[in-house]
Amino acid sequence: MDLSIDLNCDMGESFGAWSMGQDETILPYVSSANIACGFHAGDPTVMRKTVAAAVQHDVALGAHPGLPDLAGFGRRTVDITPSEAYDMVVVQVGALAGVAASQGARLHHVKAHGALYNMASRNEELADAVARAVHDVDSSLVLYALAGSKQVEAAQRQGLKVAEEVFADRSYQNDGSLTPRKQPGAMIEDPDISIRQVLRMVTDGTVGTVQGDDVPVRADTLCIHGDQPGAVVFAQAIRRALADRGIAVRAV
Repeated sequence: MDLSIDLNCDMGESFGAWSMGQDETILPYVSSANIACGFHAGDPTVMRKTVAAAVQHDVALGAHPGLPDLAGFGRRTVDITPSEAYDMVVVQVGALAGVAASQGARLHHVKAHGALYNMASRNEELADAVARAVHDVDSSLVLYALAGSKQVEAAQRQGLKVAEEVFADRSYQNDGSLTPRKQPGAMIEDPDISIRQVLRMVTDGTVGTVQGDDVPVRADTLCIHGDQPGAVVFAQAIRRALADRGIAVRAV
């Protein structure tokens, strides 16, 4: 059986004089980049430079729209309507599509960021708004969505291509959701534990939960958080482990 997985990473999250992440060093190890669009992080110059760097490394370009919350890095829940979610995603995807065009490239996918991602994963109306926004900007784009979530169902209803996403550095709950960041054990900081989780998800289609159970999961694309300490070490170790088992890394 010919197994493959896409490795995606959130990037372009610096802003003005504030530096975030390890974009340049992690780009050689991933196949897709989710680039912040200025609402939760990023700015026009950072967007352009990140797109150019991703193009240079032949990495697929993705828009990473988030909530308008720079101070909270888009990770705080904000009470928004589906209409507001639609408009936010349209504006951010459109902006990054324009930046990509300026660099002789085009967008490949969209992945919501942080709280917007989590909210849309649980709430059908928000999921539909996000998927409809992506479809209305460019129906050829792939929507990256939490495996088994409301976002996957919404993308399918819109006729979008969807990549079900799993996480290398996050723990899981029994309902298939990610453990909230404020809870102990939410982040996996040991590369060996991460690799075991990744290989199970890719080869067996299951993931262990913090409650001690196993739940089914589909792994089309694997996220590595670029803002986590040791992100490059994680990426290198995961690439080696995948290669050792003959699992190819390529964009969806």
